[in-house]
Amino acid sequence: MSGGFGDLLRTRGVARIIAAQLVARFPSGMLSLGLLFHVQRRTGSYTAAGVVLAALSIGQAISGPATGRLMGRLGIRPVVLGTATLCATAVAAIALGDIPLPAIVALAFAAGITFPPITAAVRTIYPKLVNSRMLGSLFSLDASLQELIWIGGPVAVTFVATTVSTEVALLLSVVLLIGGGIWFAASPEVGRVRIPRSKRRFGAVLLRPQVLLVTGVGFLVIASCADIEASVAGAFGTGAPTSGVVLAIWSLASLVGGFALARLPMRSWSLTLRLLIVAVGAALTPFAPGFWGLSAALVVAGFGLAPALGVMSAIVSSSVRFSDTAEAYGWTNTGQLVGVAVGAALAGAFLDSSGAPAAFACGAALAMAGLLVAALAHGVTPDLRGRDAGPVPDTAPVPVQPAS
Repeated sequence: MSGGFGDLLRTRGVARIIAAQLVARFPSGMLSLGLLFHVQRRTGSYTAAGVVLAALSIGQAISGPATGRLMGRLGIRPVVLGTATLCATAVAAIALGDIPLPAIVALAFAAGITFPPITAAVRTIYPKLVNSRMLGSLFSLDASLQELIWIGGPVAVTFVATTVSTEVALLLSVVLLIGGGIWFAASPEVGRVRIPRSKRRFGAVLLRPQVLLVTGVGFLVIASCADIEASVAGAFGTGAPTSGVVLAIWSLASLVGGFALARLPMRSWSLTLRLLIVAVGAALTPFAPGFWGLSAALVVAGFGLAPALGVMSAIVSSSVRFSDTAEAYGWTNTGQLVGVAVGAALAGAFLDSSGAPAAFACGAALAMAGLLVAALAHGVTPDLRGRDAGPVPDTAPVPVQPAS
């Protein structure tokens, strides 16, 4: 993989589309926490807030593949602008309306099912912006920079919710949904890409072993992350700032790992080796009590996280037809969203029944399971050294690339 991030960002349109998609995706790091603050303050119940967040997550999980497919029918711009408008309207109604809990749950589901498919759109566009030698670096950069969303989003929404109001915190998400969506959709790079209408039935892309692998591994890895995140909060208490600092260190380590490993060539074992780093760090968490111990363990885990996510994006891009890439990314995103729900639920159960060490052990087990699946299935993972990392043209057969 040649060329550094400087060469990549000097490529026409790359810096602009990265900036636009980061702003458009920023509500991903804000909306859940904003709803948690708002609903808890309105109802006095964390259980009610949990139901609202579950409705949001279910809506997002359902919508991912469908909106990805829809971009091939209607175009990227209409889908992004339409969903951003509908999602922002639902969130604004929650923020400004004096409505009962069932209505808030329904609106949260509506916000989830209309959440703009920015991630699927931009990862479909990337192969059209750079040559194949740079594409792996671009996916790694994307996976690294998304950590800014998970660091900055929660900090911003917490600050506004606690110092101004929860209504304003939610309306900030509305502004970013609309403004970011317009900026992204108006980008010339978006206008130049037309996703062909897929001729395959909906869901058929999941039959691709690479897509199934990335969806399954993504589910396990993100479930591990959600479990560990909740376990950190349980270990230090939800009212302590220590947990936020530890999670920020974890995200920063992922950011650094993404930059450090981005230029390594992607081989058939690359995903397994990166997940090995994640699993080793996760395995240390049950035995690393206290701020410094957990921080050290999560620095190790984080160092492999963004690189692993970047490899997973490249695997999907190189293994499916261009007309199917948006739907494929929708499925992988759905797997990760389900992973968030499952991981958080498992952590809560273990925290209540056995305490933080058991909850961390559950997260470690999920990370180990993701590593095992990746290792066993490495034979279907493409070796991208010197090969085209972009999507397969719709006129060409889609080979299963064997391990080297």
